[in-house]
Amino acid sequence: MTKQGQQSEALANALQNQSTMNYSTIFEQFAERGIDDIQPRVNVFSYNAWLAIGRQVRKGEHGVRIVTWIPMSKKDAAGEAQSIGRKPKTVSVFHVSQTDAIAGVA
Repeated sequence: MTKQGQQSEALANALQNQSTMNYSTIFEQFAERGIDDIQPRVNVFSYNAWLAIGRQVRKGEHGVRIVTWIPMSKKDAAGEAQSIGRKPKTVSVFHVSQTDAIAGVA
């Protein structure tokens, strides 16, 4: 998968997922850093999701670690991808205040 494909997929997953299991971690850890305007799926996204939106996480910024579930698949004899469940993955999410607009991206 291309980098642009990964970024688009990360953004789509962030916007479509309705789970709130990480909300308390996100609110608590960003509040500890003095960030109070916290709206997951509005102004808190993963690194790749921010790139897809046209924003770059600033060098040296530290995100909040959360657990997400990613789909797994394998190819069958015909070469078609078959879903075989989901697995947990730890990712970092960043607040919009930790990002800058990418020059030349609308």
